[in-house]
Amino acid sequence: MLESIALIFLFGLAGGRAASALRLPRLLGMLLAGMLIGPCGLALLGEPMLALSGDLRKLALIIILARAGLSLNLEDLKKVGRPAMLMCFVPACFEIAGMLLLAPRILGISLADAAVIGAVVAAVSPAVVVPQMLRLMDEGWGTREGIPQLILAGASVDDVFVIVLFSAFTSLAAGKDVGAAHFLQIPVSIVLGVVLGIAAGYLLGRLLRRTGMRPQAEVLLLLSVSILLAWAEQPASVLGVPFSGLLAVMSCGLAAAGTAPAAARRLSEAYGSLWAAAEIVLFVLVGAAVELGSAAEAGLPAAALILLVLVFRAAGVLACLLGTRLKAGERLFCVIAYLPKATVQAAIGAVPLAMGLGCGSIVLTVSVLSILISAPIGAVGMSLSYKKLLEKA
Repeated sequence: MLESIALIFLFGLAGGRAASALRLPRLLGMLLAGMLIGPCGLALLGEPMLALSGDLRKLALIIILARAGLSLNLEDLKKVGRPAMLMCFVPACFEIAGMLLLAPRILGISLADAAVIGAVVAAVSPAVVVPQMLRLMDEGWGTREGIPQLILAGASVDDVFVIVLFSAFTSLAAGKDVGAAHFLQIPVSIVLGVVLGIAAGYLLGRLLRRTGMRPQAEVLLLLSVSILLAWAEQPASVLGVPFSGLLAVMSCGLAAAGTAPAAARRLSEAYGSLWAAAEIVLFVLVGAAVELGSAAEAGLPAAALILLVLVFRAAGVLACLLGTRLKAGERLFCVIAYLPKATVQAAIGAVPLAMGLGCGSIVLTVSVLSILISAPIGAVGMSLSYKKLLEKA
């Protein structure tokens, strides 16, 4: 276990450094490092580490979403309200529609199977997008127009919408009944996640204002509350009260920042250091979860399908931005930033296969290919284009 942790950091740092030397995003080097030392590569990671991989990836995601909440400004969110709300579900709907239209023709599968595949690949990756948007906010790129805030808010809710659709489509593929109540979980999950997160953040902010805690203790306190909010999603779902734990985490940071601004600034700086380690763990383990064998079996038809549905996704993003004052270059950047897939696909890509669905193998294959194709395109595209397409405040 300890040697696996050491290997993750050593290979992750080396991969990130090599990517930077080639003027590529560091996270791309970390993803490739994970593929190299993962089960499909040199198989250097032990079984205990692979068993904990899902929890460690979620912890890293909790850290970055908490910092995102601390860095967001409520006024900025109000300024990008309508487009941000549309970005939560319209691009995913366009991509699923593209999959329903094209997958049966290209892969020769049924509409039900195409719906399951669409729900898997339609989620944008917060793990790839959020760190990039935080960097842009720190440096002031596009912040006057609220572009990082717009993408950050949309990407954080997009996953909730897609995962509920995935649950409904897999139930249909398994021959189970799905009613209107199932789709009602989407708004309920979002609203409850925001409400619980704001309540927790307000109480936390009041506590931080009244107690003279050290910055390290403040970080541990916020991290513990964030983990509990994310954990509470599972027992709540069992009880039939769905809510988005990750959305609650970001709302908690946002409410804490509004209640205790001075403490929020300290926490945001401390979380920046914490993220340096969490980033390596997240991207290396996401890379290790990629099954290269499945991707190799898919061939060119599946790769072509993924590229074509990304065009549908781009059209969905542009539809969300109609009526805004954004320039053509800024709209193009939003399209690029909304392309990467990684976290959700690595988490749920194998679920249909585990359920025994006939489409399980092709779903896993397409989800792996979507990571290999879209994550580099989106990550490299954002890194190379933001100075050309965005204005610095």
